[in-house]
Amino acid sequence: MSKPLYHRHRFPGAVISCAVRWYFRFQLSLRDIEELLFERGMVVSYETVRHWCSKFGTHFAHRIKQARPDPGTTWHLDEVFVTIGSEPYLLWRAVDQHGVELDILLQKRRDKNAAKRFFRHLLAQYPNGPRKIITDQLRSYPAAKSEIPELAGVQHVFVKAAARVNNRAENSHQPTRERERRMKGFRSLQRTQTFLSCFGPIRQHFSINRHRLGAVRYRTQLAKRFASWHRFTVLTQNPSTAF
Repeated sequence: MSKPLYHRHRFPGAVISCAVRWYFRFQLSLRDIEELLFERGMVVSYETVRHWCSKFGTHFAHRIKQARPDPGTTWHLDEVFVTIGSEPYLLWRAVDQHGVELDILLQKRRDKNAAKRFFRHLLAQYPNGPRKIITDQLRSYPAAKSEIPELAGVQHVFVKAAARVNNRAENSHQPTRERERRMKGFRSLQRTQTFLSCFGPIRQHFSINRHRLGAVRYRTQLAKRFASWHRFTVLTQNPSTAF
């Protein structure tokens, strides 16, 4: 039999999952979470919180992506420069027409091989592929697409970023930019890739379009999100009882 998810951890799973959720959901630092837990009577160092986020964040994000419905048939692809340890990198991101983040990939270049690698990365998770992809006018996209048989019949639409037509992809970078400023920059390529791969799914799981919902409907939707989060984190009771 497999070991329990929180095997040999001193704190209960409710505390660990709550700390992980706080870190990826809100603009909080590791020390902020250390203080919040201390207020609730738990002495946990920020390095322990870092370890929890590294160990369980990937697992929780993977379960969220597994439980999501199939992505939309229109994919928006875009890339943006980020600085990691004083060196520039390209953050490639794909979202569907509903704004759901499909995947991200950090790469050093944005040539044909980099675009091809990103396409392969996406198709490995979503083998059915899209019906249409929307990108900016970077020539690497059509060059890479022509060499991938799975994308041969996919419609490719080009837009000008300056015309604000591709807002679906461009706006998806905003939470990353906000978190980058809060963390005062990224420092390690591997840690940044791991963090952003968890940050997107966990943040979006709790991100509900509040402005489109009334108070009652919003709370109903949020309660459903929390219930599914408890399933993903293997919790049998409301975490609030642990505090």
